[in-house]
Amino acid sequence: MSKQHVVVIFPHPDDESFGASGTISKFRAEGIPVTYLCGTLGEMGRNMGNPVFANRETLSSFRKKELTEAAKQLDIDVELLGYRDKTLEFEPREEVADYLQQKIEALQASLVITHYPGYAVHPDHDALGAAVVAAVEKIDRESRPEIWMHAISNQHEDDLGKPDIIFDIAPYWEQKLAAISAHLSQADGMMSLIEIHDKKHEQTERLKMERFYKWTFS
Repeated sequence: MSKQHVVVIFPHPDDESFGASGTISKFRAEGIPVTYLCGTLGEMGRNMGNPVFANRETLSSFRKKELTEAAKQLDIDVELLGYRDKTLEFEPREEVADYLQQKIEALQASLVITHYPGYAVHPDHDALGAAVVAAVEKIDRESRPEIWMHAISNQHEDDLGKPDIIFDIAPYWEQKLAAISAHLSQADGMMSLIEIHDKKHEQTERLKMERFYKWTFS
């Protein structure tokens, strides 16, 4: 497609930053618009900040503000899909797919990035990823966007093989760190593992590579 628009679809605030912010930054550097469709506000998350500053009632408000800041760091648009955290697996898949199809077509997406269902650890990740596949499959072939899948389960390569796309996002490392850091209630544990000045630190090196599988429709 001559007109490009990347649409990222994950369930939670911070999924975009941990999983795809380097790739997002690469697209933005190329002048390609990116929109994040965020499924929930992550209100059932267990992390409340360190030291704790949120509680079960206030966490969603904090996470919404954090997502706004991360989006500012990444220079992307955000749309909230309005689902409840930890319930996506119980939503009727066809209804979610119909809703997503409307969003994807309205944005004229050329590429959709989401989780690889069955290889994404969290039930919300798997459920929304599967709904994305169903949504895109409903779109006419001539205008159907490509799907890139983010797999995060251990040993997923045993089943899926090597990823189709591997980005060294080192040139966008500072943007990724800024986006992760914006999610203050969730990021402390991860940031403590990242030794910014140790370029050979295992956690840092892993985060500097973003990997995706291309979804193929039969």
